[in-house]
Amino acid sequence: MKPAGPLGAAAPGAMLPPGPPPSGPHQFGQNGAHASGHPPQRFPGPPPVNSMTSSYAPYQPSAQPSYPGPASASPVSQLGSQLSALQINSYGSSQPGMAPPSQGPPGPPLSASAFQSPPRPPQPSVLQPGSQVLPPPPTTLNGPGASGLPPPTYRQDGLPGPAPPSAQYQPPPLPGQGLGTGYPPQQASSGPQMAGAQLSYPGGFPAGPAQMAGLPPPQKKLDPDSIPSPIQVIENDRATRGGQVYATNTRGQVPPLVTTDCMIQDQGNASPRYIRCTTYCFPCTSDMAKQSQIPLAAVIKPFATIPSNETPLFLVNHGENGPVRCNRCKAYMCPFMQFIEGGRRYQCGFCNCVNDVPPFYFQHLDHIGRRLDHYEKPELSLGSYEYVATLDYCRKNKPPNPPAFIFMIDVSYSNIKNGLVKLICEELKTVLEKLPKEEQEETSAIRVGFITYNKVLHFFNIKSNLAQPQMMVVTDVGEVFVPLLDGFLVNYQESQSVIHNLLDQIPEMFADSNENETVFAPVIQAGMEALKAADCPGKLFIFHSSLPTAEAPGKLKNRDDKKLVNTDKEKILFQPQTNVYDSLAKDCVAHGCSVTLFLFPSQYVDVASLGLVPQLTGGTLYKYNNFQIHLDSQQFLNDLRNDIEKKIGFDAIMRVRTSTGFRATDFFGGIFMNNTTDVEMAAIDCDKAVTVEFKHDDKLSEDSGALIQCAVLYTTLSGQRRLRIHNLGLNCSSQLADLYKSCETDALINFFAKSAFKAVLHQPLKVIREILVNQTAHMLACYRKNCASPSAASQLILPDSMKVLPVYMNCLLKNCVLLSRPEISTDERAYQRQLVMTMGVADSQLFLYPQLLPIHTLDVKSTVSPAAVRCSESRLSEEGIFLLANGLNMFLWLGVSSPPELIQGIFNVPSLAHVNTDMTLLPEVGSPYSQRLRMIMSIIQQKRPYSMKLTIVKQREQPEVVFRQFLVEDKGLYGGASYVDFLCCVHKEICQLLN
Repeated sequence: MKPAGPLGAAAPGAMLPPGPPPSGPHQFGQNGAHASGHPPQRFPGPPPVNSMTSSYAPYQPSAQPSYPGPASASPVSQLGSQLSALQINSYGSSQPGMAPPSQGPPGPPLSASAFQSPPRPPQPSVLQPGSQVLPPPPTTLNGPGASGLPPPTYRQDGLPGPAPPSAQYQPPPLPGQGLGTGYPPQQASSGPQMAGAQLSYPGGFPAGPAQMAGLPPPQKKLDPDSIPSPIQVIENDRATRGGQVYATNTRGQVPPLVTTDCMIQDQGNASPRYIRCTTYCFPCTSDMAKQSQIPLAAVIKPFATIPSNETPLFLVNHGENGPVRCNRCKAYMCPFMQFIEGGRRYQCGFCNCVNDVPPFYFQHLDHIGRRLDHYEKPELSLGSYEYVATLDYCRKNKPPNPPAFIFMIDVSYSNIKNGLVKLICEELKTVLEKLPKEEQEETSAIRVGFITYNKVLHFFNIKSNLAQPQMMVVTDVGEVFVPLLDGFLVNYQESQSVIHNLLDQIPEMFADSNENETVFAPVIQAGMEALKAADCPGKLFIFHSSLPTAEAPGKLKNRDDKKLVNTDKEKILFQPQTNVYDSLAKDCVAHGCSVTLFLFPSQYVDVASLGLVPQLTGGTLYKYNNFQIHLDSQQFLNDLRNDIEKKIGFDAIMRVRTSTGFRATDFFGGIFMNNTTDVEMAAIDCDKAVTVEFKHDDKLSEDSGALIQCAVLYTTLSGQRRLRIHNLGLNCSSQLADLYKSCETDALINFFAKSAFKAVLHQPLKVIREILVNQTAHMLACYRKNCASPSAASQLILPDSMKVLPVYMNCLLKNCVLLSRPEISTDERAYQRQLVMTMGVADSQLFLYPQLLPIHTLDVKSTVSPAAVRCSESRLSEEGIFLLANGLNMFLWLGVSSPPELIQGIFNVPSLAHVNTDMTLLPEVGSPYSQRLRMIMSIIQQKRPYSMKLTIVKQREQPEVVFRQFLVEDKGLYGGASYVDFLCCVHKEICQLLN
């Protein structure tokens, strides 16, 4: 992730003391992986803090898994020393601000003295004044966890605090400082939860109260309502920026959050729908970047969907001249170019080279040095636009052919038997009517072809003049060839009757087949060879359901070994079994062949191997576990329709250019790279994002800022070669406070998720989790040391822009990719890893912190959705009904005392007992409740790339266990700290760094 820089006074070269390191469970020691003799990491942690002062032992690799199960109880004495190191068991009930253990919940903590270790003198009031935002009054919606006290007044960041004289935010004395979100570290938590968090986070929690024997009785815990709420942050942003016009004419302004709906007006910088940055103000020097450890990155979604009320991209056509570019750095003409000498020359904003303006492009300048046609030319006045590319930009200097779609269906015994093949064939008749086309065209230029396969491949001739389709069988799967060229790829309109004939026949043709073995790599090979022979780019749609065990290249064996989980060899489970798929992906990208895979596994299929080609070719992987036609077909059909109709570019190359002083160094996404600069994608669609990390190679200037230009060369649906250009200007500053003020937490988490998920291929998960925690602490400690006004050490200070970074980071640490859980399959972990690698900021935000809506508070007369609540069990109530969505799954949770009128209105049954939990679609009941709920679900769904399957969950029934994993603020069922515990842990790390 980031190479660590020395923070403050920590000696960069501090050595470990001689002699063996003390034993004991690891507490995220600063020395992390280095202490144990691991080589320095690709994601090195912060520098070792002198461990003489460390209050806990450095990391020692041990045979013990980092998530102890119920059996692996630690000795009580060790637990006691861990707790005393945390300085939390010193609070008596006599101290101010603390209720005695027996008196119910404590009031809002106001005095710092309540949270310190004994020797500290009393401190002034902890909380900085801030503008008041009242919390929602306690209702059944807040659930049993709601405090019985009158609600504290709330500040802008959702923390209780004393009301200032005016509602305006009053900045602390230090100039340029973000709002200090101050609150004390946690007091002793209730029982084993706290001990566990201290013992082995990142790790599991020792189970059961028995482990706490001999410890003092648990004391009150920090009130979860007093810590920053993601919901509050999202609502505040919506309240201030929702529904407004966001104009992009100012360099370095931070856009509204991804969760805020607004209209974006391009006035010279790319819309945040296309590019979002981790910070909109880059530090001037690499030393500053190292000191803060904030990653400098951009999440680029070049084909993002634009709402209908925003202007689509303009197309610039300079004919045979082609786009105007800088002679030296090859940047394209954009608003960052400065015209000089009466308009005859221009200075490049990226490399400062002075270029002649080509004669065809000349225009006079006005009195302020701007071209007279400034507002008539999209490339001079807008942040995003497209160019028609000339033949120089085409393969072999000739215009490309329109792309083709090839549908490849696994016709093995189980797929025929369960009706899947029939379902696919029926649906294809419908979706082929909706092949994507350019807006101005009558019909789609995309040609289509069909292959079925089990152990052998069957190609079909569907030429329009045939009465019947013809089948040709290729049995040599070792050296796949295409048995026919003419008649394999056809225009759907012309060959419609032959195609429908074929789709009717396929299920019957293989009805008596007993073949259960399948091939996989030869299927992709065949599709790629067919596109190559037709000399066009394209996309393969593969419908597959089992581990490819037939004798052929890419044959796989079952290697799903639970014994590797929580060991250093766990990374093998995320790596492909054979290099066949890697080299196949490389060939696919070279020929513009993208692969989208629909998987229907009933057991282990090795997603880490099969999913590699879709990932590297810009395709998509869809997975339907234990597919049942009557329950799951709607989800699959929605995905298929959506995928076929997507806005997409083929055979794409992306280049990210920057102004002098920094450059793009690392790329994450559905991409392939042959060199360090060209990002190659066989296809890129509207849902795919590429995250790019930048590093300094010189000093940046505050005057000229940091400029980024992303250019994507691609082939359109009709076979036209185009360049899509996105430009963005960022500020630069030599003040750390400016850097922190301009951060974007959602983009930061997208970057951290992708760099961590990339690292799981090479590093132990334990090390990755430690590095993430270390870096979180580092970023916050640097802010505390350099930007915040002085305050008690016991107080945790968060920059305003990062106040929900800890909760999101904790959600990431608990994701099943980084935290193996016994009930989650290896395939599911590999699948989620792959999905996140191509996600944009909005999708990763929802995936890591799901949306939880109290449906019982629904006002059927209003069009406004109920306000979301925090993802915690304390927010649920027995009388409530809650909808939870994370982009992959949707749950409707029904409390045991759900109002019968609501149950009747949604399910058309008299009571909760009558609700059938097998349903995956809500019944169409004519009631207003049903209509509003279905409308809310469809609004959540329509912005997401994957169709979310609905699961109905009744409180206190077995399936509730699955639902609870998504209550991400709570302690994980199989390990992973609660939000409160994680804050505590980060605060402790920060204190260590500052000491």
